[in-house]
Amino acid sequence: MRVASLILTAVAMASALAHVFELPNKINLSRSEYLTVQKLYRGWALLAVVVFSAAVVTMVLALANWKEPRLFTGALISSLCVAASLFIFAFITYPVNQATANWTFSPSNWETLRRRWEYSHLASACLDVVAFITLVVALMRAR
Repeated sequence: MRVASLILTAVAMASALAHVFELPNKINLSRSEYLTVQKLYRGWALLAVVVFSAAVVTMVLALANWKEPRLFTGALISSLCVAASLFIFAFITYPVNQATANWTFSPSNWETLRRRWEYSHLASACLDVVAFITLVVALMRAR
């Protein structure tokens, strides 16, 4: 469970960081360029399975180790951070995906939607980095 939790959290973080590293190059693209670039994300919805699994497996790890405070606390914080990134996706990113039909068209407020989409991924990435670091530290300090 420790290994699965670590791998799932690492993959969730890696995919989130991909958005962060792209942001400076994408945030000022023209409408047509942005729509073209967004096509690269087709199929990324499958990563939801990884992110959800990271939250669940890490929570199970926490609960299974409730008598070991260092591991319990770190795994709990990690799980809650990943869950918070899912919350951001559900309530900020996903509505933008719906408003733009997954960026197959851009409504008149597309620039506002682009900022919401990009910065929601930045926020999620920050949470995923905290989740990963917290989990690694907890695993290193655990018996």
